[in-house]
Formats: sequence, C-alpha cells, structure tokens
Amino acid sequence: MEVKEISLIYSMTGFGKGTVEQDGWEFTSEIKSLNNRYLDVNIRLPRNLSYLEADMRKLVQQNISRGRIDFTLLFVNAESDSIEVNLNQELAKAYLDCVRRLVEKFHLKNDLSVSTFINLPDMIITRRKDENAEVLNKLALQSLQQALTNLELMKMDEGKKLKANIVERLRFVENFLVKIEQRAPALVEEYRHRLKDRLKDLLSKTELEESRFNMEVVFFAEKSSIAEEIVRLYSHIFQFEKILEAGGSVGRKLDFLVQEMNREINTIGSKVSDLIVVNMVVEIKSEIEKIREQIQNIE
Repeated sequence: MEVKEISLIYSMTGFGKGTVEQDGWEFTSEIKSLNNRYLDVNIRLPRNLSYLEADMRKLVQQNISRGRIDFTLLFVNAESDSIEVNLNQELAKAYLDCVRRLVEKFHLKNDLSVSTFINLPDMIITRRKDENAEVLNKLALQSLQQALTNLELMKMDEGKKLKANIVERLRFVENFLVKIEQRAPALVEEYRHRLKDRLKDLLSKTELEESRFNMEVVFFAEKSSIAEEIVRLYSHIFQFEKILEAGGSVGRKLDFLVQEMNREINTIGSKVSDLIVVNMVVEIKSEIEKIREQIQNIE
C-alpha cells in the first residue's frame, strides 16, 4: 500500500472495497470509516479466519489514526465440490449421553429429532477442501490492502474539499477582522464625544474638569481595548493555515485552535458595545462555528 501523502489532510469518512481472486478463491474486503474522536476498529471475519484479526487490526492501525472503522471480510470458493460437511461425532456422543441421563433421571419423553439434533451448536463441521492457510492469509490481507487504498483515495478527495471550504471561511473571518481592526480606534473617539455631551447636559452650570474627563476616557480605552485579541486572532488564523498546509493527522490540533479562536472573538464581543462591531463579531462567530463543524470530519 502506498504511504500517505503527509502534506494532505484526510476526511474521517469514506468507504473502500478490495477484491482478490486466485485458484477459485475470491476474497472481498469492505471497510467503512466514520467520525470518531479516537480510533475504534471493529472487525468481522469468517469463523475459520478469526485468527487473522490481530494482523488485520495492526494493518488498519498503521494506515488510519482516527475514526470509527468497520471492516468485513467475505470469501467464497467458486468450485462446487470445494466444501466438506461432517458430523462432530465426539460432540454428538456427549449430547446423546446428556439426553439419555435427562430421560432416565426426570422420566422425560425423548423427542429428540434429527433436525433438532443437527441444529445443536457446533454439531456440524464445515470446511473447504484443499484449504492452504498460507495462501488464504495472503489473499485476505491483500484484499484488505486494496480496500484501505480505495478508502484512502476517498478520504483524500473529501479532505481536499474540506480544506478548500475551511480556507474560504478563514478568509471570510480575516476580512471581518480587518474591518474591526480599522474601526477600533474610532470607538474611543466616539466614546469621548458621547461622554462629553452627556456630562455637559448633566453639568450645564458647572465647569467640566478636563483632567478628570481625560482620565475617564483613558480608563475606557484601556478597558475596552481589543488590540491584543485582534493580534491573537490573526496569529490563530496564520497557525490554522500553516497546519492545513502541513497536512497529516491534524484534526485534534485544529480542534484546539478553533476553540482558541472562539475564545478571542467572544472576548472582543464582550468588550465592545458598538453595533457595527457587534454585528461583525456575530458574523465571525458564525463562520468559526462552521469551521469547527468541518474539523470534526478531519482525521
């Protein structure tokens, strides 16, 4: 199987199928991947190949780092005379002996029929003629490798779409952030004029103390400054894009980063009362939430 391209990001959702045929044997592997916080691998194998579970689980874990994985292996032999059916004689004797003791001890009627008897657990043994364990193991693992390759291709394609959508939303956030940054200095000046007008109305017969007034304006400016939050939000956007470009299994990193972005924009929203800025904050929060939802699909 080809090694993943590290520079790409992968969706956690996808489906892959692989089929291998040889000497009348046909193995089909189907693997489905869904969103999950951690790697959760569920494997269903034919009973006579259950010993392959450890090898198959290891192969899946080598290629997938996160998601709920459901894997099923099916196999058939096209040759009509490839199956032998036998009675498990030792088990049959044990069952009959148990029935005999029940009849004798509890005076029961023995109504055991052949149809009931053969339906008892493990009574009938089926096996395929000429089963070569080494060949079967090789074919089974080859079919899984094919399925994993096809799954990866689908996850890679979905990952490209997710990346394009997230980058587009980051540009949207950045554009609104630029507007907020441009408007921020005017907020203090607007507050200065509003405060001055209110004080003049309240103190119409009293001279306004300029130094006290200026102290109030400075206090407001310090309290409502959003410069640090804007700088950090720009930094988070830059880091976000850097991680996307690096690719690989970045879902958890991006999830943490989007939480930090959300924290900064919430702080900005709590510090300002300007209606224009508040509306832009709402737009940014909406886009960050959409980015967060998309990240839940990234491996």
